[in-house]
Amino acid sequence: MLKRLAVGAALGLAAWFCSAPSWAQTVICYNCPTEWADWGTQVHKIKAALGITVPNDNKNSGQSLAQIVAEKGSPVADIVYLGVTFGIEARKLGVTQPYKPRRWDEIPAGLKDPDGYWFSIHSGTLGFFVNVAALHGKPVPQSWKDLLKPEYDGLVGYLDPSSAAVGYVGLVAANLAEGGTLDDFSKGIAYFKSLQKNHPIVPKQTSYARVLSGEIPILIDFDFNAYRGKYKDHCDCAFVIPQEGSVVMPYVMSLVKSDPHPADAKKVLDYLLSDAGQQVWANAFLRPVFAAAMPKDVAAKFLPDKDYARAHTVDYEKMAAVQKAALDRYLNEVH
Repeated sequence: MLKRLAVGAALGLAAWFCSAPSWAQTVICYNCPTEWADWGTQVHKIKAALGITVPNDNKNSGQSLAQIVAEKGSPVADIVYLGVTFGIEARKLGVTQPYKPRRWDEIPAGLKDPDGYWFSIHSGTLGFFVNVAALHGKPVPQSWKDLLKPEYDGLVGYLDPSSAAVGYVGLVAANLAEGGTLDDFSKGIAYFKSLQKNHPIVPKQTSYARVLSGEIPILIDFDFNAYRGKYKDHCDCAFVIPQEGSVVMPYVMSLVKSDPHPADAKKVLDYLLSDAGQQVWANAFLRPVFAAAMPKDVAAKFLPDKDYARAHTVDYEKMAAVQKAALDRYLNEVH
């Protein structure tokens, strides 16, 4: 009798371990910095729900893609978070692999690769993230043209387009606002050449803290950072969608090809599309890929819909296809 009980207990314990979270597991995600898009809260939730640790990684999209390419023969990362054009490029370079996570069928067609090489988890709208107090009485700029005014000399920043996804989005947005197209970046290049006269600050990395401190009073950045500054960190901040127009940018996840921990990596990707995962993005003022995840009280803190009507989606495949040529022009003519 005791032997049968012991055997039964052992089998039950074995079954529990097979179904329980793997508490000691780690999944490496490139470009998942705790200070961006509230990845800090997200990785905490992942650890609590799955028992999987996702360490902080402070690369940007360009740096992450370059690192994955460099490590192609012996991958270190399991998953990667990228601006959509970098996700498209990663597939072309053969460094990601297809995975269709749970709720795949619910993701809108334009926000996922048909074969599963990348899929959107949220999006942001580009505009001006402004520390109003740091302007010391100067008016909050309302247009791309305003940023060229001498009164903003030394006060404007943007992330390096040749390195960061948000930087390239800024180049695209300014080019389209100035009357350019994805086939011709001459207007955008001319704009950024003019902006150099105001001695802009051009970091390569996320610069949220530098806006809060007033070091960069005006940053060409996404809405979610501005709302975070205003409503969570209580900065005297504002977000502006420029009068000439702007663009909406999806951020995507991909499974790295031949990643070291595929089973746990897939669990993390599934979690990011769960109700709990999507709620984290919504509470951080990102637009979750599933609109129903956005609470009404959070949505009420965004600018009115009439302002967002000035921000548009673009042909992201085309945007990715012309990215190298556009950035080559930027490096040769502006940088």
